[in-house]
Amino acid sequence: MGPKFDPNEVKYVYLRAVGGEVGATSSLAPKVGPLGLSPKKIGDDIAKATGDWKGLKVTVQLKIQNRQATCSVVPSAAALIIKALKEPPRDRKKVKNIKHSGDISMDDIINAARIMRPRSMSREFSGVMKEILGTAQSVGCTVDGQDPHDVIDSINEGEIDCPSE
Repeated sequence: MGPKFDPNEVKYVYLRAVGGEVGATSSLAPKVGPLGLSPKKIGDDIAKATGDWKGLKVTVQLKIQNRQATCSVVPSAAALIIKALKEPPRDRKKVKNIKHSGDISMDDIINAARIMRPRSMSREFSGVMKEILGTAQSVGCTVDGQDPHDVIDSINEGEIDCPSE
């Protein structure tokens, strides 16, 4: 028999889910079953919470208190960049190995950096922007028609001034 149930205790469960889809309850059950929650209901809540991230893999944070779960999306840098590309949602089962060869603006990079700022390890805001630009390079898109690494070089040389927070 486990310890006595405390109604004020808050537990956090993090899991990766595809936006807008009900995940397999078999993968949810070992995570939320011991906490006294229904995996099917949690799956529906996750699908509702990730509705505007259709077709993208995002991290979902489940905050569980008193056997009630609240879902919130914790977007990764790659998910923010792919969302900024405004590509139509794709069917993950049919379309594989997609190349994200679009173009995003510097404002999109700054917005993504503002969202990622609390989770970043860098001291200055320019460091967060360089992290996002590095992710943009690995995703395969361009920033204002330039290669993301050229933008990083111009931030390092001081040609592009970064907003302070």
